Amino acid sequence: MVNSGGLVVLLLATLGFWTCEAQVCGLPPLTNRIVGGTNAQEGAWPWQVDIQTITDGHICGGSIIAEDWVLSAAHCFPASSSLSSYVLYLGRYQLNGFNQYEVSKRVAQVTIPPGYVDAQEGLDIALVQLDSPVTWSDYIQPVCLPDANTLFPSGMLCYVTGWGQVQEGVSLSGVGTLQQVQVPIIDQPTCQQMLQATENISILSSMICAGYPEGGKDACQGDSGGPLVCSMVNGTWVQAGVVSFGFGCARPNQPGVYTEVSAYTDFIQSSVPDAQLIGRASYSWASKLAVLANAVTSLVAVVLLR
Repeated sequence: MVNSGGLVVLLLATLGFWTCEAQVCGLPPLTNRIVGGTNAQEGAWPWQVDIQTITDGHICGGSIIAEDWVLSAAHCFPASSSLSSYVLYLGRYQLNGFNQYEVSKRVAQVTIPPGYVDAQEGLDIALVQLDSPVTWSDYIQPVCLPDANTLFPSGMLCYVTGWGQVQEGVSLSGVGTLQQVQVPIIDQPTCQQMLQATENISILSSMICAGYPEGGKDACQGDSGGPLVCSMVNGTWVQAGVVSFGFGCARPNQPGVYTEVSAYTDFIQSSVPDAQLIGRASYSWASKLAVLANAVTSLVAVVLLR
């Protein structure tokens, strides 16, 4: 016979199993944002990472995809660089200000697809393993990744975030608050047509574009490696792209080009099995909800029988 105290312990143990097995991705605990503005609210994008080197300071962005892995761009980690020179800041809000919720990590290893040469030739993606796992908080959370079948249709409004230049040649000033900008997805043929007018570049199937024909809103120098995230129908944020390259910043008919994350599902999972894909994440959490529901049902049934 189980008494009420034992039932509580049983339920808490079940809840512990449910909540601790995996950190839910893509759902920031602090959800308010400055709509239409440029300054992000603290905690709005808890997967954002600031990548710096000891000599150059801020160089790139990244996104947290597991407790000891960050997703970024291959061109942020040139072959000539020493991994010991990198410092990654998680939970950071202001580039030049005080950040009470941040932690810093060093790099254990970087995995880049074989054959990577230049961002414009594709394969511009990097998996960065931290020297130690992070502790999840309201300000440090993982982003969800898309499975290979996830589509981001033309016109879908998404956000790109980072501490890059605010205009061509103009660095972020003052305390350097994390910036956000909303941009629509541009389909591959349209992006190719827009860029061919001025640039001799091929938009590969593993790339995705975002921006406005009239320009004015875009990622810029220093945003490389950062996330382009889109909100799905259930409110979960999924990373559609990694900031890769562009021609200038926010110029008319020259949208930003991003590495399409869904094209690298196998590459990511081979190194980071804990990365949560949106398809698997949905199934996984549905299973955990079923476990919780069964536990609650059992508790209620036993109490009623007493």
